[in-house]
Amino acid sequence: MISVRGLSRTFTTKTGPVEAVKGVDFDVHQGEILGLLGPNGAGKTTTLRMISTLIDPTSGEATISGADLRTDSQTVRSRIGYVAQGGSTNDDELVIDELVLQARLFGLSKAQAVSNAEELLATLDLEGLGGRKCKQLSGGQRRRVDIALGLIHGPALIYLDEPTTGLDPQSRANLWGHVKGLQERGTTIVLTTHYLDEADFLCDRILVMDHGEIVAQGTPEELKRRISGDVISLEIDQARTDLAIEVAEALLEVRSKVVELGRVHLTVEHGDAAVVPLLRALDERGIVARSLTVKRPSLDDVFLTVTGRSLREGNHS
Repeated sequence: MISVRGLSRTFTTKTGPVEAVKGVDFDVHQGEILGLLGPNGAGKTTTLRMISTLIDPTSGEATISGADLRTDSQTVRSRIGYVAQGGSTNDDELVIDELVLQARLFGLSKAQAVSNAEELLATLDLEGLGGRKCKQLSGGQRRRVDIALGLIHGPALIYLDEPTTGLDPQSRANLWGHVKGLQERGTTIVLTTHYLDEADFLCDRILVMDHGEIVAQGTPEELKRRISGDVISLEIDQARTDLAIEVAEALLEVRSKVVELGRVHLTVEHGDAAVVPLLRALDERGIVARSLTVKRPSLDDVFLTVTGRSLREGNHS
């Protein structure tokens, strides 16, 4: 659906040029959810705005849903939906009127516009709200109307820029369900976020961005496993911790080990797969584990590893 090569954008400011995006390469496959993850100012929104034709790239090229970004931008716009951070609804307009107008702007007939609007209201749990003014909706409802506006013309590809910013936890979880539902119906989705749990839950693949560059990419599990491994924590007799480590190292590729007050923490590549053979080997040596946990690293661990700073810190700077 998307092929991007060497895409960059430099802004001119009073203090000189600022490279917001520095020659990124990536692909998006049909039917997947791709996440652009990073702190504010990482270049996520600028990248999204370039591939949606809202701003011109300084250099590079891209093909979007079969159309060339630079030479056929009108076709690109006709084939995508874009949901901006700030939303696009007018306070005093009726929800149904907003949707029908948007559809008509894309060239749909009045009958098709109404039909699409009613279908989307049902799909996004907005039935019965078409006759309300947008300002009468809750934050979560209004965000779902924004998404409906992006889908009203039936695009196979939609961009969601920080879709849940400002929503309460329940509304965020609700919206996640709807985004997954769109994917199940065949829609390809590119979203930007600085929420670690959102990227982890929604995205098939993630591009981690920092200072305008892609610093890591892969599925959430690939990123966490490749960069940090899994941590197995065992609670055992304090006198037998050295022997337990010896057994583990003979059996597994142990990347790191920490001992603290009768607990042994072992970093290995595949924690889940290692648990059963490890327990068996310990049992054969007469070592009983009173408890065992497997902790997967978080995406913040990934970000910390590749950038030297926490993603959460980056969002509060």
